[in-house]
Parts: sequence; structure tokens; C-alpha cells
Amino acid sequence: MLRKFIQRTFEIRSGELGVSLLMQLYIFLIITTLLIVKPTINALFLSKLTSQSLPYAFLMVALVAVGSSFFYNKALKRFSLLRIITATLIISSLVFISLKVLLSLQYFSTWLLYFYYVWVAIYAVLATSQFWVLANLVYNIREAKRLFGFIGAGAISGGILGGYLTNLLAPVIGNDSLMIIAALIMFACIPLLHVIWRKRVKNLGVFRQQQRTYASKEPSFKLILKSKHLTYIAGIIGVGVIVAKLVDYQFSDMASKAISNSDDLASFFGFWFSTFNVTSLVIQLFLTRKIVGVWGVASTLLILPLGIGLAVILFIVFPELWAVVLIKAVDGSFKQSINKAASELLVLPVPTEVKNKTKSFIDVVVDSVATGIAGCLLIFVVKALDFEAYQVSILILILLSVWLFFIFKVRTTYFESFRENLISFTAKKTKRKKKTSKSVSTNATIIKVIENGEESEILFMLNKISNVSDKRLKNLIIKLLTHPSNEVKSAAISNLYLLDKGTAIEKVKNLIHQKNDEVVLAAMRYLLTHTAINDTELFDQYLSHNDPYISSAALLCLAIESRDNKKLAQRYKLNLRIVKQIENINLPSATHRIEETIELIQTIGYAENSRFYSYITAHFNNKHDEVIRAAIKAAGISSSPLFLPTLLDFLQHKKFREDATKALKNYGHAIIKELIFKLNYDQIHENSKQFIPEIIGAFGGQKAVNALFKLLRNKDLIVRLESAKILHQLKSTSPYLKFSKRDVVKHILQECKLYHRTLSAMQIQKQIFSKYEEILTNDKDVEEFSARNSLIDLLERRLDHGLEQIFTLLGLRYQQKDIEIAYQGILSEKQEIRANAIEFLDNLLQANLKQTLLPLVENTIIASEGESKNLVAPTEKKCFEMLLKAKDQKIKLAVLYLIAQLNNVNNEYLPLVEPLTKHQNKKISTFAINALSNLKGK
Repeated sequence: MLRKFIQRTFEIRSGELGVSLLMQLYIFLIITTLLIVKPTINALFLSKLTSQSLPYAFLMVALVAVGSSFFYNKALKRFSLLRIITATLIISSLVFISLKVLLSLQYFSTWLLYFYYVWVAIYAVLATSQFWVLANLVYNIREAKRLFGFIGAGAISGGILGGYLTNLLAPVIGNDSLMIIAALIMFACIPLLHVIWRKRVKNLGVFRQQQRTYASKEPSFKLILKSKHLTYIAGIIGVGVIVAKLVDYQFSDMASKAISNSDDLASFFGFWFSTFNVTSLVIQLFLTRKIVGVWGVASTLLILPLGIGLAVILFIVFPELWAVVLIKAVDGSFKQSINKAASELLVLPVPTEVKNKTKSFIDVVVDSVATGIAGCLLIFVVKALDFEAYQVSILILILLSVWLFFIFKVRTTYFESFRENLISFTAKKTKRKKKTSKSVSTNATIIKVIENGEESEILFMLNKISNVSDKRLKNLIIKLLTHPSNEVKSAAISNLYLLDKGTAIEKVKNLIHQKNDEVVLAAMRYLLTHTAINDTELFDQYLSHNDPYISSAALLCLAIESRDNKKLAQRYKLNLRIVKQIENINLPSATHRIEETIELIQTIGYAENSRFYSYITAHFNNKHDEVIRAAIKAAGISSSPLFLPTLLDFLQHKKFREDATKALKNYGHAIIKELIFKLNYDQIHENSKQFIPEIIGAFGGQKAVNALFKLLRNKDLIVRLESAKILHQLKSTSPYLKFSKRDVVKHILQECKLYHRTLSAMQIQKQIFSKYEEILTNDKDVEEFSARNSLIDLLERRLDHGLEQIFTLLGLRYQQKDIEIAYQGILSEKQEIRANAIEFLDNLLQANLKQTLLPLVENTIIASEGESKNLVAPTEKKCFEMLLKAKDQKIKLAVLYLIAQLNNVNNEYLPLVEPLTKHQNKKISTFAINALSNLKGK
């Protein structure tokens, strides 16, 4: 019961609670020790050396930290992180025991006081830094965002316990005995550390990765300077520490002047440190996760400096102890809760090979150097300028402006870091060995291919240069008119439309007498366009020619030319010639060629006379595919509404799909409304629907965009997906077109809603499926098992398409490249990359989108990993009701088929099935009637 309450309250998922409690206990003990030792050392130091020595102590901390960082980095290269943390804990324990001995002997010299003060200061940052480095290895970015608040509560709780222990026990057992307690707690951390390492770090394979990390020979500070993000993080940490030390000085100075006894002063420090931590704990448990989740990491960082700024202004107005306690309260409450969680999350997008090395440097060296800078500033303003404690607030306000500057800068670099990580991933995934492609970049290459290439190579090159009006190629292409291949001849003539103005007339004229329809037609069209021969001369010469190759091509040319010249059609009696050609071809004769039929069909298409359209229709069922293709092309050329249903039906046949698509594109904008109407009223075959958006998109213009937006509301998911893809293409090729961002967001939210329903339905089906998988006893069970499996497969396909649709629509609202890398990251099999992609989206999307979309994506990932118990799924009846109300026909059929196989003794599904028996879709009504019959028969 308690376990479920904790998991639900703090959003802890299955498998995370155990290690999270261990991590929480570990940091709890670390901070408990710190809050026992720190007040004791601070009180002892201030009592013996006064607050005037604090600036020098700060300087010493900086110098020792910088010097020791060299040896620490050497240790990182040589030893594992586990051994280094263990050594830190052991050495710290021994130092605390030695302090106990000195306290018992009452022996203290100035250098010993400085030594212990410096050690505790370095221990404070080193031990906590090592813990958060460990946490970075244990959790990915999304886990960290959820769990760092819960884990950080352990640190704050440790601060509370340690502070109150010091406050209560220091007057009773003395400071020396407290050091033994601190040492024992340190020793207790060691087994905890090893358990965590074994459970998560070593098992996840991160151990080997971090060993390679420390093999880097590049110094940490160079790695930081190379990265703007790390530089700004260092700036935020550094300025934050300087401000904290200045606040510490104000707090210590005002307190030491008001309280002279060291034990009373230690008790005062212990009480307030613990009180600050109580406030921090409340914030950490109930506010941190929500604030970081809603505001984002970078924006959350603003809370601490702005809070300190307001309190500092109050202290300037009222320079009293209560005011400085308020400043310290803001610093103590927010620093270890909201600010700590956000600061630790900042470093998560940094690559592992850089992060593990630079984080310790920032936490220890930058922190310590900042402490030294704070000492120098205090020496200057207190010693040289004789500032009072409240006057130091002016310096704090100046530093706060620098702090805010770094925070605003890191907002951008934090987002960019995720982008760079994801780009790096997608670059690796899509990296392929580039194939050498045929180049048309130089004339030398073109000439070589045309002179010596194979037929396929020449055709490829002619196709590539068909739009290049380079007269130097004229002679080469004219030579191709004598090439053995008729395809090459035809392609060469087509190229001469651009490269020649009549010098090849004689050679082309000769080709009119070739026994190849393609060549003859190309030659005749060339002569019509590029010679002095007028239309009447050409048609007088060729329409009644004895050679059917020539007469058939001439008739087709007449139909083409007369499309814009009706007088030409009347003069040569085009319609009469078509009738005679139909009669001629219909006569039984062994000499008729398929090509004659093809050219006649195309002639009818160009003639635009409905009396002949039945001839085109008749050949939609021809036994020869090339004739069918000609009929499809002719139907498109005619743009007659009569052919529209047939052309739409051809879309479902793969071998004719391209021809049908081209034909439908010939209709232009006029058929957009008709296509949308047919889609909405199920007048287009199920397998043809998905190709309609491409056809509409081909028309271009704002009308096409508006039509595609209407299709985004279509009940068929595939139609919606294809519409979104075509909208992408139009947006990239025609930036002047208008795309309503508001409508895009509305469609995204609607898709998210549908996706959530589908995901919930799939989860309940999988749960039931797993229960029955191993207990199949009879044929009926097998039928139910098969039907349920089919529904699950269909739902999974819908989820895949649904996620793709959501991200395709996001690409219309945001930069396409950003959405693409995020989508590829989501699809990755690597948990870390998926987590980075989700966090990237968290920083990219507007509030309503990320609040709706991100939980869906995370739940999808959970479901794919088999952790369905974390998802709330409806009952099966609710699941069926939801799916049957949806507009997806295939899912309705699958659900009805499954219901028909169920042993539903209570007839609870009857109300769901009965209304569908009268559905306008015959297939759905048939399935419903069958299901109803099976249910009533049981």
C-alpha cells in the first residue's frame, strides 16, 4: 500500500523505487554528516579567528581545490569512479576522527583551524558532486527530471537531521563526540555505494563507458571552454557560489556579533540550517517536480537569483539580523531544492565522454575558485573599503545581474545541446556508403556517353539533358537519329525540340517512314513545330497515307493540334476520320497492330468528343496492359467526369497506379471538391484513398492547401497522414502559401486524443491476450485468440501511423529538421536517445502540445518495454465501445469479428452491435449482423 502511494505521488515507475530509495538514503547520509561537521567547524573557526578571517579561508579553499584538482584528474584516469568515491569516504571518515581527537585535547593552532575549514568546504562540494555524477550514470534525462526531486529530498532530509542533531547534541555531548557519529555515518555510505553500483551502473554497462571517458587526455577546463553550454554552466555555478559566500559572510558576521559563545553559536547555526532545510524539503517534495516540469530547466534557475535579489534589497533597507536570516533562508531553501534539481539537469544533455570529466571539475574547482574570488572581493570591500555587512549587498546585486545573464544564455545552449546529440545520432543511423552516380556536370562526360555509351546509358543521358539548351550538343544528338535503337531515335528527336531550329529537317523527314510508331509520331510532331511546312501541307500529305504507321500518327497529331484549333478539326473532318479508323481497326484483320489501337485511343482523348468515349471505356478491360495504359492516359487527357470513378479505381492496382495518378492530375483544380466529396462519403475504394492527397497536392496553389487541410479531418488515418506529408512538400516548395498554425495545432491535439484511445485499447487487448495465450483448450478459443491477435496487430499499425502523423503535423508548426531528429530519436532502441528526444521536445513545444504529447510518447515507450501495468487501460467493453464509435472502418470490422468469437454469456455487447446492423457501409452491417447472430445463438 505504502509502495503504491509513494510511486503514485512521486511518479516513480516499476523497477525504479528500490534504487531510488538507495540513492536517497546515500545522499541523506552524506548531507547529514556535512550538517554535523560544518556547523561545528564554522562555529569553532569564527570563535577562534572571528569573521575577519573568513575571506582568507575562502582564498585557501580556492588554492587547495585548484592544486588538488590536478591529482584528482590523474586519479580519474587511473582508477574507476567507484574506487575514487570509496577512497573519498574513507579519508573523510579518518579526518573527522582526527578532529575528534584534537577537540578532546583542546589543541588548536591557526593552521589546523584553516586545514579543517578547508577540508570541510572541499568535502561538501566533492562528496555531493560525486553523488550527482553517480546519479547521472544511474538515470537518463527523463528519469532524472522525474526522480531528482524525490532523491534530492534525501539530501534536504539529511540537512534537517544533521542540523537538528548538532543543535540538540552539541550542548549535551560536545562537538568532539559528534565527529565520531559523522565518521560512522561516512563508513555506512560505502556498502550503500557498492550496492547501487552493482544494481544499476555495472548492470547497465555504464561502468565500461565511464572508464573510457576518463581515458581522455584533454584537460577538463579545455573541454569546458570548447563548449558554450558548459561555459555558461560553469558561469552559473561560479557566480552562484560567489553570491552564496557573500550571503554566508553577511549571515556569519551578523550572527557572530550577536552571539559570542561558540556552543550557542553552533546551536544557532544548526537550528537555522535545519529550519532552512525543512522549508527546502517541503518545496522539494511537492513543488520541484511540478515547477521544473512546467517551467522547464532553464526558467527554473531564475527563481533563486530573483528571490535573493528581493531579500537583499530588503536587507539594505533594514540592516538587521532577521533580514539577513531571510536572505539566507531564500538561499538555503531554494538552493538545495528547485535550483539544485535544475542545475543537475542542465548537464544531462552533455555527451557522456565530456560530462563525467567536466562535472567534477565544475563542482569542485569552479566552486572553490569562486569561493576564492568571493574571499578576494570580501578582503577588498571589507578591509580596503571598510564595508559593513549590509553594504556587501550592493556587490551581491551586481553579481546577480551577471548570474541572470548566464541563465538567459544557457536557455539556448541547453536546447542546442539536445539538438546536437540527436543530430549526431541520426547522422550515424543514416550514414551510408555513397554510391557513385552518373554525373552530367561536364560536357566531356555527356559527349563520351553519347558517342560510346550503351543504349541504356544514352537514354539516361538524353533524359538528363532534355532541358539543357546547349547548341554545342546539337551535332552529337543529330547523329543519334541514325542510331539502331528506335527508343534512342525518339529521345533524340525530343531533345532536338530545344537544341535545333530546323537544320535536321531532312533526317527527321526520313524517319517519318520508319516502321516504329513512337519514332514516326515524334518525327511528325517535330516537323509540325520546327519546319516551314504548315499544318495543311503536312496533313494533306500524311492523313491519307498508305502506310498505317504514318496515317495513324498523322491522325493523332491532327487531334492534338486541333485541340486549340477547332477550324482545323472541321477542315479535315476529324470526327469522321475517327469513326473510319474505329471501323477499320474493328474489322477482323491480322495486320492490325496494338500500336494503332493505342494511337486511336489517344486521338479520341485529345478530340474531346464524348460520342467516342465508349471506345476508351471498352479498352479499360483490354487483355494488353499497354492498351489499358493508353486508355487511362486518354481518359486523363479528355478530363471527362465520365472517367473519374474508373480512374480512381485504377489507383488500387499497383501496375496502373502511376498512369492513373498522372491521368487524374490532368483534371486540374476542378476535381478537388469532387474528390473530397467522394472521400467523405466512401465513394472511393479503400485501397485507392491514400493516393488522393498526392493528386490534390499536384495541382498546387492555396486551393490545394485548403483542400488538404480539410482532409486532415478525414476519418481514414492513412489519408490524413498522406495529406500531412503533401502539405510538407508544398510548404517547402511554395513558401508563399499560407498554413494556419492554429489549425495545425488543433489537428495535432486531435491526433493525440485518437492516439491515446488507440493506445489504451491496445493495452487492454494485450493484457487479455497474454492471459489466454497459454490456455487454449478448443477450436473456439483458438478462433478468439486469432481474432484478438489480428486486432492487436491492426492497433499497433495504427499507433505507428498515428505517431508518424503527429510528428508530420509538428513539422508544419515547427522547423522540419528539429522535428525529424526528434522523431528519429523517439524511434531509437536506445533508452538514452529516446529520453534526450523527449526532453528536446519538452523544450521545443508550446505548453498545450507538450502537456498532451509527451505523456503519450512516454507511455508508448513504456508499453513497448512491456511495462503495461503503469498505464491505465479501460475495461474491454469500454474499449470496444470506443473503437466502434471511431471512424476507422478496418478497426470496426476487426472488433465486430472479435465480438462474434467471444463467449459473452451476459450479452453485454448486444447494445454495441445492434445499431451497426443498419450501418450505411454494407461490409460493416454484414459483420454486425453476423456478430449479433453469434451472440444471440450462445
